[in-house]
Amino acid sequence: MNTIPRLSLSAAALLLAAASLGAPLHAEEIGSVSTVFKMLGPNDKIVVEAFDDPKVPGVTCYLSRAKTGGIKGGVGLAEDTSDAAIACRQVGPIRIDGKLKDGDVVFQKDTSLLFKTLQVVRFHDRKRNVLVYLVYSDRIIEGSPKNSVSAVAIEKNWMP
Repeated sequence: MNTIPRLSLSAAALLLAAASLGAPLHAEEIGSVSTVFKMLGPNDKIVVEAFDDPKVPGVTCYLSRAKTGGIKGGVGLAEDTSDAAIACRQVGPIRIDGKLKDGDVVFQKDTSLLFKTLQVVRFHDRKRNVLVYLVYSDRIIEGSPKNSVSAVAIEKNWMP
C-alpha cells in the first residue's frame, strides 16, 4: 500500500515537470520595494523580475508581482496574491524560428506551496505582426481574473 501514494506523487511530479518544459525556470530579479512592514520575517514586497522569451530571441519581459512576507513568507509557506503586471520590450533583433503556438507558456512561477501558479503566455497577432504577452494567476480549483497584458511590435529593421 505504501507504493501507491509514492507512485501518485511521482506521476504528479513528472506531469509538473513536463508542463514547465520550455518555460524559463527562473527570472532575474531587478529590484524590489517593501509594501508592508513585518515585525517577524521579511516584509511584503513588490518584486520586479526580467526574463527572456525562450522561443523569441530579442524580447525581454519585465514582471512586477506581489511577494508575501512574514514568517510564512520567509519559509516559503505563504500564498502570494494574484497581483502582477508585465511590460515586454524588443531588446534586439527578433528572430522567429518556426511557427509560434498561441497560448504558449513562456514563464511560470509557483506562488504558493501547492496549486497556485503565476504564468505568462504568448500570442502572435499575425494580422498586426505583434507579439502579445499575458500574465495571470491560476489555481487548480479556482484562478483569478486579475491579469495584465503587454505587446511587442515585430520591427523589420530594428536599430538599438
